[in-house]
Amino acid sequence: MNKFDDYEKEVLKSFERGEWRSVDNLQEKKEEYAQYAKASLKKRRINIRMSEKDFIDIKIKSLEEGIPYQTLISSIIHKYVSGKLVEKT
Repeated sequence: MNKFDDYEKEVLKSFERGEWRSVDNLQEKKEEYAQYAKASLKKRRINIRMSEKDFIDIKIKSLEEGIPYQTLISSIIHKYVSGKLVEKT
């Protein structure tokens, strides 16, 4: 049984290569990044207009995925803005 996934293995190798450094103001940095994380988790309600056909297609796709359509739309937007939405070729 392998106890680390590929990402964890790469992080461990990076640490072993000495690529990680401590920061002088650790507590301050922890608080700063905690605030970033907290702000990124807030949800904001928006209104959006889209074609009836796109809306129906989104609802169909959400049923296929087994998730609410609002969650699917949010996921698509998140993937787009983070550069993780890839076009099928």
